[in-house]
Amino acid sequence: MGSYFSDVSATRSPANPYKVLIAGGCYAGLAAAINLLEKCDTIEAPIPVEVTIVDERDGFYHVIGSPLALASSSYAEKAWVYFKNIAVLQRPDVRFVHGTVDHIDPKAKTATVIEQPDKVERSEAYDFFIAATGLRRVWPVVPQSATRKEYLEEARRHIDAVTNSTAPVLIVGGGAVGIEMAAELKEVQPNVQVTLAHSRSKLLSAEPLPDNVKDCALDLTVQTGVDVLLDHRLKSSTPIKNEDGTEAFQVEFENGHRMVASLVVMAISRSVPSTTYLPAASLSEEGYVNVHPSLQLSSDKVPNAASHFAIGDLIHWSGIKRCGSAMHQGRFAGLNIHQLMLQDMQGKEPVLNQLGEVPPMIGLAVGKNALSYGPEGMKHGKQVMEWFFEEDLGFRIVWDHLRLGGTKA
Repeated sequence: MGSYFSDVSATRSPANPYKVLIAGGCYAGLAAAINLLEKCDTIEAPIPVEVTIVDERDGFYHVIGSPLALASSSYAEKAWVYFKNIAVLQRPDVRFVHGTVDHIDPKAKTATVIEQPDKVERSEAYDFFIAATGLRRVWPVVPQSATRKEYLEEARRHIDAVTNSTAPVLIVGGGAVGIEMAAELKEVQPNVQVTLAHSRSKLLSAEPLPDNVKDCALDLTVQTGVDVLLDHRLKSSTPIKNEDGTEAFQVEFENGHRMVASLVVMAISRSVPSTTYLPAASLSEEGYVNVHPSLQLSSDKVPNAASHFAIGDLIHWSGIKRCGSAMHQGRFAGLNIHQLMLQDMQGKEPVLNQLGEVPPMIGLAVGKNALSYGPEGMKHGKQVMEWFFEEDLGFRIVWDHLRLGGTKA
């Protein structure tokens, strides 16, 4: 295997470091940066590196916590952390850019970045590129705000609307997001009537999971006090005024059932990969990134494909999209880039970590209980909640796993 660089890089130094550009500063992108820096910091063979992380938000947002962030103001404060407050990455060789990657030129190894808030366009050169921008999810699956200040206001408005409801709050969509959103809302605000409507005969119908998992999800949801309507496909939702002048919605389903709701929350994700900045040749028909098991781009039509990595929810790979998988892939990408650096500097044949096929797995928080499913089968209950989510929908677990509060990667 030849070198990934056109020049001899044995003279790499702090003045001439490897440049790594990461698009996306959530689970996968941060895991890649932290694991790469940890390897480059080794006393035996330190490698000078400069990491730039571009993200459309001004901080790390714990996406898993969205159902609770939109039910609890105190948790909303916790779920979004400014990048400048992530201690492990506060170092001279790491830079955060609040903006988006507009497009990349893999042949020239440059990216055009649009920086916020003034939408200033600039070019970023790199030796390695990591795409980790995930899926573009709609409100209220995730907040749409780009700043923490706007996000907190967005969450506050939603929480106020729920708190002031007089008729049921209707959650539409019985996937993982809808279930967790309905359950967390009922858990945090037990006086609010919550109804979960799903168009199919079983919850989690879009996931490749056995029926006993879907049935357990229904049982746990009902136990929280949420009213569940199965085989209820939403037909229309019309704004109306109640007799007391408050706003509400007249809801009709395809089966003829009607109800009045104070608020209609669409928890149908309609997620699409955030990959428009990548070469079309690297994408599947659905817009996901085709990668080798090493997480390098697999297209032979993309120049320097071996220096370009993609990780997280945006890759075309087996398994249900999960935070754990994203962090695992981020770690592999960081370690593999380190191997390529060693090859370039020392001529060593790289030993690249290879991603295996991922079987269907899920962890689902439902009020005070949770269920998990994987190759070992299904478990559910309060202990599963403690193992997978604790009391903050996994925030502490993720924070510590990535060592975000540490002093050095």
